[in-house]
Amino acid sequence: MKALLRKLHAPVYERRQRALLRLIGGCLTSGESLLDIGCGSGTLSGALARECGLEARGLETHPRKQCVIPVDPYDGETIPHEDNSFDNVLLADVLHHEEQPLRLLEEACRVAAKRVIVKDHKTGPILAWPRISLIDWAANAGYGVRCLYRYPDLREWHDLFQKSGLSIHKEHKSLDIYPFFLNALFGRQLQYLAVLNPAAP
Repeated sequence: MKALLRKLHAPVYERRQRALLRLIGGCLTSGESLLDIGCGSGTLSGALARECGLEARGLETHPRKQCVIPVDPYDGETIPHEDNSFDNVLLADVLHHEEQPLRLLEEACRVAAKRVIVKDHKTGPILAWPRISLIDWAANAGYGVRCLYRYPDLREWHDLFQKSGLSIHKEHKSLDIYPFFLNALFGRQLQYLAVLNPAAP
């Protein structure tokens, strides 16, 4: 069952990665460093490293055997790096899996010298919760990732950023990241991306 779900989700993931590569890559500068928290196999940050000339590293609570970037284990709470040790910190569809998303955002703010980039889900539109829950389950069940089915709305995202010491530099409140026929149901206003500035020391 898990293998089938991974196979079915593969073309959706590839389309998502191409869209995010374009959106996130446009915010980065060659020669910068990137920490990808909850990176999985590191395919997104690996592609960003190749396309944008970055030095990328990942963190995972349970690192996979085959990763395209160096990946370190961590406890899911404290990032094992010094303050301001990476130019950029990426959290791509990670925070809605966290019991304490504020704590992880605070840690991301601590280690980021220039930017924290958050890509996640956003509730709000009609029947948003069941639609997000379905795509969340489909994307993660094949990898045994637990889903909490909790998705902030725009106001709640802004509140989390403010509490964690981050300010919004740029945000996309609607994203077309899936194949055309899926965007109407699972993309657009259900998808969110924010480029954030850490608080000045």
